[in-house]
Amino acid sequence: MNKQWAAAWMLPLMASWAVAAPVPVEHFFKNPALHEVLLSPSGKRMAMSVPAANGRVGVFTIDLQGNDFPGSRAIVFSDGDVPRFQWVDDERIVFSVTDLQATLGKAYEQAPGLYAVRYDGKDLRYLVEIQGRPFVTGTDRIKSLPWNHMLLHVPAPSEDQSGSAGEEVIVGEMSFVGNELNHLAPMWLNTRTAKTRPLSIARVPCGVRRWWFSAQGEPRAALCVNKGRESLHWYRPAQEGKEAHWTLLAEGPLYQMGLRPQWVGQGDTLYVEHHGGAAGESVVAPFDFSKNAPGATLINAPGFDFEGSLLGDREGKALLGVRLTTDAEQTIWFDAARKAAQEKVDAALPGRVNRIQCRRCGSEDAVILVRSFSDRDPGQLFLWRQADDGGKGRWHRVGKVRPEIQPEQMAGTDLQRIRTRDGRDLPVWITRPAKANQALPAVVLVHGGPWVRGRRWDWQEFPQFLASRGYVVIEPEFRGSDGYGQAHLRAGFKQWGQAMQDDVADALLWAQKEKLASSEACIVGASYGGYSTLMGLIRHPELYRCGSAWVAVTDPFLFLEGSWWVRDDISRTGRRYGLPQMVGDVDKDRDMLLANSPLAQAARIKKPLQLIWGSDDQRVPIQHGKRLREAMQTAGQEPEWIVFEGEAHGVRKTENQVELAKRLEAFLAKHLGPASRP
Repeated sequence: MNKQWAAAWMLPLMASWAVAAPVPVEHFFKNPALHEVLLSPSGKRMAMSVPAANGRVGVFTIDLQGNDFPGSRAIVFSDGDVPRFQWVDDERIVFSVTDLQATLGKAYEQAPGLYAVRYDGKDLRYLVEIQGRPFVTGTDRIKSLPWNHMLLHVPAPSEDQSGSAGEEVIVGEMSFVGNELNHLAPMWLNTRTAKTRPLSIARVPCGVRRWWFSAQGEPRAALCVNKGRESLHWYRPAQEGKEAHWTLLAEGPLYQMGLRPQWVGQGDTLYVEHHGGAAGESVVAPFDFSKNAPGATLINAPGFDFEGSLLGDREGKALLGVRLTTDAEQTIWFDAARKAAQEKVDAALPGRVNRIQCRRCGSEDAVILVRSFSDRDPGQLFLWRQADDGGKGRWHRVGKVRPEIQPEQMAGTDLQRIRTRDGRDLPVWITRPAKANQALPAVVLVHGGPWVRGRRWDWQEFPQFLASRGYVVIEPEFRGSDGYGQAHLRAGFKQWGQAMQDDVADALLWAQKEKLASSEACIVGASYGGYSTLMGLIRHPELYRCGSAWVAVTDPFLFLEGSWWVRDDISRTGRRYGLPQMVGDVDKDRDMLLANSPLAQAARIKKPLQLIWGSDDQRVPIQHGKRLREAMQTAGQEPEWIVFEGEAHGVRKTENQVELAKRLEAFLAKHLGPASRP
């Protein structure tokens, strides 16, 4: 803050802080009012996942053919939620079930089952069982598949397909070795009768972990994993006297093959993602089967890995466009009608991400569904019907994702590219209250993973919540983060607590130099972000007044080796082939791991610390927290200790999310302000 301001300016500003009530915590963490909204294949209907009268999220459909928009209830459970679904054809919807009112430890994310139902709620079918929970409604239950089956593919019907013409989907039977997936065996499943039939295919050469299908459901590519290596295979059906067979496209060490299918078309049409950028960024190119290698690059976003999807027509004949995310999401259409529709929407809703679904594009009865969002707005949905108003067309508001959130009260988010102390490029997200015109107390929010991308340009609850409390939020995409090229990702290997931690510190120092952040800061984060919080207090105590670590890795040896006495869900393959190269080898790198172990260095944590855990965490078990807490107590330090019963590696229940946010708010206010705020 500029200390030269006169008292005449200070008093009104202080009064505004005192009078303006902050946005209630509940508004940030309440479940959305709109989850999924999808047009049916023909555009005759629209389906929405929304909260029903009983508080459960169900699916409701709306007939778009008339002028009065009659609605139907497709499915609502009394003890489960359906936030996601897919249209099988114009008549049927397929979906899984979860429990949004349960803690993460009690939810059914690993085996959520599978159901199908008509758009009007008739003909409900229980297709795949939910592990540990029946979720059976009425007398519509028929013989279902066991829980170890998962939905792999919903074939795309043509626009004129309706009725029961497309009632089959492809599911995969999962087989395991220990707790690891060993093979996925695909089969056809009828969503109306629940009958299965074999999927005609030559014997696969190995245990398949992932399949890619054509639009019509032909299996074309398969990813195999065996003894620390992975391989990608291409399937050619029998034709012109040649037997069906598999062709090897690529192979390499686990996590290093670097080739993934992105879109499968008709014949030998395959687009792949590979590391073809200058800094190892992933790009997209057609696969050249004559050279058995990717061809000329189609999509390249320097500084960013490809993240998105290729949008093909329903016959698999051609690409219509590409949807990708750099800092923000954008869609580039090759199809003229869709390109015109996108331009029309972007002109009506400027400065936002506008994701469109278009049916009968360019025709007199075109229907367009738009999900529009920004960094300040969680999202709104609009429907355009070209046939309205005598063919002039009209917009209809479908609804807001979070009606309680007022965009004008939210903070803006920007991506900056800075230089680290050793000269590397470092992406840093800054979320700052819109009317802030001076340096603010900072919260450094470190993402988990760590081998993931931290965030995108959109509305996110925790940064917005923290900014609403008067803080500037700094989110570094430290080396080791995915999404910014292989060079950036691999620069973080075996750098936990070291160069990765320096990146976090450099992001804060840069923000302070730019007068965005004051000298007052705390560091917070979950999972790896929790580990980074602890190491920030150990390595850079001069930068932080406090730290809040959630479900944090505190003991690298327990994380890398596991224990007979501590149950976790880290796979044997990950521990054998992935973690040693990315984090460290417990024998060869023992000294390095000890030097960067929060547990071993617990006596160096002198600043106030908040430790938060879920009692049922299987990724980073609560023993990590208990051991650190005991070590700190032995050293004469007492951290604030918070445990959410039934939660796992994160917090699921809304009331628990609100409680966590309130506890964090009080902790930060105690050590950063509000006395220290402008």
